[in-house]
Amino acid sequence: MTSALQLFVLFLYLGMFHYNFKMKAPFIWDYNSDQPYQLKDRSFKKAMRKKESISLLSTIFSSLLILPIAILLQSFIPKRTIITDDFFGMSINLDKEPEATKKLVDELELTTLLIRFPLWEMTRLDEYIEFVKVYKDKKIVLNVMQDREHVEDHTLLKRDLEKLFSAFGPYIDSFQIGSTINRAKWGFFSVQEYLRFYTVAYELKKKNFSNVKLLGPSVIDFEYHFSVHALFNFFKIKYDTISALLYVDRRGAPENTQMGYDLIKKIDLLDTLAFLSPKAQQKLYITETNWPISNTAPFAPTSEYECIDEESYANFMVRYYLLAFASQKAERVYWHQLIAPGYGLIDNREGLHKRSAFSAFKTMHTLLKNMALLSFEQKNAIYTLVAKNNTQTTTVKWSLDLQTITYNTPQNYVDRDGESHLEQRVAIGPSPIYIIEES
Repeated sequence: MTSALQLFVLFLYLGMFHYNFKMKAPFIWDYNSDQPYQLKDRSFKKAMRKKESISLLSTIFSSLLILPIAILLQSFIPKRTIITDDFFGMSINLDKEPEATKKLVDELELTTLLIRFPLWEMTRLDEYIEFVKVYKDKKIVLNVMQDREHVEDHTLLKRDLEKLFSAFGPYIDSFQIGSTINRAKWGFFSVQEYLRFYTVAYELKKKNFSNVKLLGPSVIDFEYHFSVHALFNFFKIKYDTISALLYVDRRGAPENTQMGYDLIKKIDLLDTLAFLSPKAQQKLYITETNWPISNTAPFAPTSEYECIDEESYANFMVRYYLLAFASQKAERVYWHQLIAPGYGLIDNREGLHKRSAFSAFKTMHTLLKNMALLSFEQKNAIYTLVAKNNTQTTTVKWSLDLQTITYNTPQNYVDRDGESHLEQRVAIGPSPIYIIEES
């Protein structure tokens, strides 16, 4: 082949590569922060949203109709009895130290896990099955994550969902269909696009997989106008469980409010929407939440401005779980995730480094295992949660500001990270403490 011909072939190849890359470029996965990159093509986003303008209008009108009713009714919807048996969930990942993950899951004595499965990795199905088999004694939710190809091609989606339901059926019965549906970079440009996507899964369930439980709609953050549209529409679907990615990280501490709503009120409102919806069971899982950690770029999923130090991360995590449990509306909370440099309990950049949040999670899970809520209150700026099982009563206390309580007698208590103390003057601050009474 002459040099001129070789150059021609090379330029032709590069041209084809550039074309293919350009066609796929709007949706590219960032393996550092485990999320898609932002869509930078504004004209593309504008065109896609214009195409879905009817759906966007439906989102506006449905939320204007339903949200005021739900807000009026939310204080009247009774709490349920949520036991902590399966409450403390954790997200794990095939590509994050799989052998070490098993040991860590055992150490934390986890019973409920969430595992992501990206639809663009169907060629790795066998790897995922082997990974899931390791945890066949656990209660697993498979988070089926979409890509644009499967959003647009429902024949492909149906074929691949059939493979997933069949392959994972012996080990998993709960599938979260889609994730983060209100962020365009994840592949959906409207709620109706998601509803069409979910309908494929729902029709498969009705026809061939009646034992499968489907979770949705997986709206991220406190953007319940999208949740309303997903729960009140004319599609012939139902959700077995409502899933939500209820982050509050941009508000700082989990007790902080957004438009007057703290975490418990946000959970209350979402539960009320599920109660009112003809499409849903009144069953709520928070399938993703965390805080980004300072000085971990490019692994943090947000900018450094939203990041917090490791000490605050551990405190916020425990208090998020405690508040969610106090709501008695969320049946499970899945921390995202066990191993991740930018936001996980374990930093795996240089070996495996257990952050203080690992000990904090282990202590919380151990001391609140299989418990029912007795009471929860905020008094004199101190939060107090009391829970009980057959063998002990655990009282958890914390305050956003450091305070001191002087008891009549020395108190046995366990700090956030599992260390025991015996003191008469007990410091109550942002780091929760546990006072244990044997039955």
